[in-house]
Amino acid sequence: MSKGLDMSYAGLKISRRKLMARGVLAVGISVAAAGSARSTSAAGVSFTKHEAVEKGPGCLRVAACQILTYPDIAKSTEKVVGWIEAAAKDNVDVILFPEACLCGYAGGDYWKTARPEDFKRGEALVIEASKRFNIAVVLGTVHWDSEKIYNGLLVIDKGGKVRGRYSKTHLAESWPVPGRTLPVYDVAGVKSCFIICHDVRYPELVRLPAVAGAQICYFSSHESGLSREDKLSAYGAMPIARATENSIFCIMANAPADPKTLRGSHGNSKIIHPDGNVLVEAGYFEERLVTANIRLSDASRSIARRAANDETILKEWLNSGAKLVSVYD
Repeated sequence: MSKGLDMSYAGLKISRRKLMARGVLAVGISVAAAGSARSTSAAGVSFTKHEAVEKGPGCLRVAACQILTYPDIAKSTEKVVGWIEAAAKDNVDVILFPEACLCGYAGGDYWKTARPEDFKRGEALVIEASKRFNIAVVLGTVHWDSEKIYNGLLVIDKGGKVRGRYSKTHLAESWPVPGRTLPVYDVAGVKSCFIICHDVRYPELVRLPAVAGAQICYFSSHESGLSREDKLSAYGAMPIARATENSIFCIMANAPADPKTLRGSHGNSKIIHPDGNVLVEAGYFEERLVTANIRLSDASRSIARRAANDETILKEWLNSGAKLVSVYD
């Protein structure tokens, strides 16, 4: 560990042992080899290996893009488009970006002068990149509707076809208003649902779309920084729970930690199998694509379907809630 980083940890009173155990210095944790052996990262974090999945019929190559962006929308958009091109060269079908990445998850006074047309211009360039590189994009952005601001995702299918938007339901910010829809869109031919950051604490936002047919949850985030050590265990557990309690894949793109301050967010973007195992995970600080080939038949939705079909006291309530989901072809 470098002296500079060591001093940063000491100043913020973060447990050095815990950070090492979670893989601060790991370049990333990749699980791809066949068999049931276990894989150990450079930081000592161990995951069950899954059989390698070859790209082909019934499979999808997905990527979570872990990058730092800026309040300057034009600068952020240029960076996003560059990573879209990199993902396309890696034969990725769908790329997910962090929360509000077109503006670097800006806050405070930023929204007093923010202009909708700047975001629209950035979104148009991302749509054009989707079309040019024939890749689906789930973009963390912001949009206005009837003068209300929404923290949301723009869902773009291959060929630049806009499927629609998801707006964050449970807010941790003061500047947007909460979304009031639960959409399921076809993304690269797979029914998919969406959550943003604080949403992950509310299991029904994934359970209801999974009952309605979603096989993948795209989870876009910009979480607390490494100075909030008390939150790190929960942050790691919740996306895994959302995957395994519904038997669907969870793709998580989080902004990385800023090594200059250890604030802002904390990385750990990951791809989670329906059985709860992490297939691949980024470290805290790095900017990278977190990619995996996933076998869609593994996303059986068995737990979500059982929750809806078993003759329990919750059956009627759950199926009534599932009617709130809007499923789009």
